[in-house]
Amino acid sequence: MQLRPWITAARLRTLPLTVSNILLGSLIAYHQGKFSPVILILGMVTAILLQILSNYANDYGDFIKKADENRTSRYERALQSGKISPRQMRVMLLILSSLTLLSGISLIALSIKAPDIIAFIAFIITGILCIIAAITYTVGKNPYGYTGMGDISVFIFFGIVGVCGIYILQTGQWDWRVLLPASSFGLLSTGVLNINNIRDIESDRSAGKKTLVVRIGLKKAKNYHACLIVSAMLLGIIYTLTDYHGAFQWLYLLAAPFLIMNIFRVCSSNNSAKLDDELRNLSLTIFLYSVTYGVGLIL
Repeated sequence: MQLRPWITAARLRTLPLTVSNILLGSLIAYHQGKFSPVILILGMVTAILLQILSNYANDYGDFIKKADENRTSRYERALQSGKISPRQMRVMLLILSSLTLLSGISLIALSIKAPDIIAFIAFIITGILCIIAAITYTVGKNPYGYTGMGDISVFIFFGIVGVCGIYILQTGQWDWRVLLPASSFGLLSTGVLNINNIRDIESDRSAGKKTLVVRIGLKKAKNYHACLIVSAMLLGIIYTLTDYHGAFQWLYLLAAPFLIMNIFRVCSSNNSAKLDDELRNLSLTIFLYSVTYGVGLIL
């Protein structure tokens, strides 16, 4: 079995986005005086395993439903190219699901205090739902990615669950204000999916994949993209104002010019290669946003 097709199918370029929410939630916890580097590392490992599981499942699901036949992305799909067989991918999905579950249980067991059984069970259920969501985006009889529900899923799991979840595991407490940066991150992450769906609108439409972009059309999808990015920035600013203690907190505004450029490039482009570039650029900008947002809180 060759390693390179598996590395390609893992889509390593998505990983900076994957760890950004774990980093953001952990830095907010650090700002509040409660932080464990071990929980941070385990959280990142779990998130990375979950993202690779999702990427492999998407490759498999789209191949089975023939959504890759007319795809315009420059990046080769592993099953469509024949370099990985469906059986090999099914075995890998089982292995990765097990590893993700093991990593998640270790993270929860380390974070949740022994007497708090309810919290432990709640996080276990949430972790299982994350694994199910990663697989059923394109796999199964009624994958939700084919019905336009992908945007909601990304917002919930990347934003609310990712940021708030690791914050609770780090601190052992709840602060409603964390919903603001969590929602901000969720909206930005949804923007990444939206670019992907704008790029693939024709191939998705022909394959019967009714993403939100296919449902609302290209023009509205581009307006929707601008709303996602602008709303994310506004929520970030509101959180800063609710817990303001110094000028360094505005450090994350360094990402604003890149986000604005992303809006203009996505809204003005019909070139799939350029949209591929904007996928990467937005993912990296979100990583910058998360790091500077967290660092600004603790300086």
